Amino acid sequence: MALNVVTKIDGPIAVRNVIVSVSDKSGLERFIPALADTCPDIHFYSTGGTFAAIEKILGGKAASLLSQVSDYTGQPEMQGGLVKTLDFKIYLGLLSERYNDAHVADLARTGAVNFDMVVVNLYPFRETVAKPDVTAETARGNIDIGGPCMIRASAKNFIRIAAVVDPADYQKVADECRNSGGKLSLETRYKLACKAFAHTAQYDKAISEYLEKTAFADVKSAYPEIVV
Repeated sequence: MALNVVTKIDGPIAVRNVIVSVSDKSGLERFIPALADTCPDIHFYSTGGTFAAIEKILGGKAASLLSQVSDYTGQPEMQGGLVKTLDFKIYLGLLSERYNDAHVADLARTGAVNFDMVVVNLYPFRETVAKPDVTAETARGNIDIGGPCMIRASAKNFIRIAAVVDPADYQKVADECRNSGGKLSLETRYKLACKAFAHTAQYDKAISEYLEKTAFADVKSAYPEIVV
């Protein structure tokens, strides 16, 4: 199947639909209100603990500005939070191209929205495996799946989405939205995409390095009941 070749894109994009799913919640208390105050028609979609944090931050505004991802997709989270955002409606909104008629029809058919920003950081794998009492099972449980997928999809589609992976960038993003009436430039989206791909590459490298240095005997000992 031939790849889509995109020629027409937007320079600045208005930030309206935002997915937020973060392990490190530092900075949200300033970033979320800044976006809510400067981006007309903004709506946040979130999961689990991040949803609860944003709900508290927004207070009375949460009812109109915040939705659970599970309510949006129509699918409950898998037990243990293993599947929350890996959903067709989510990825239509992340990968669709604004001026592609077939993509627009897919969005309309499913009731999906175009996402304009993804705010994601990942399970603390590197910090977890640095602990002296870490087990292979604890390490395995801290391998993020949905987060890297959303980061990669949004960074690939920087032509219309901002992928925000570092709390250190919250202020710069908020300032640009404030100064531009709730919009982000193509240059900013591109720079954020570069950082996003570096982030997921470093994350995967940390996982690979841990697995390579961990003896199979230590892995096996983490599971006292192995069915044979």
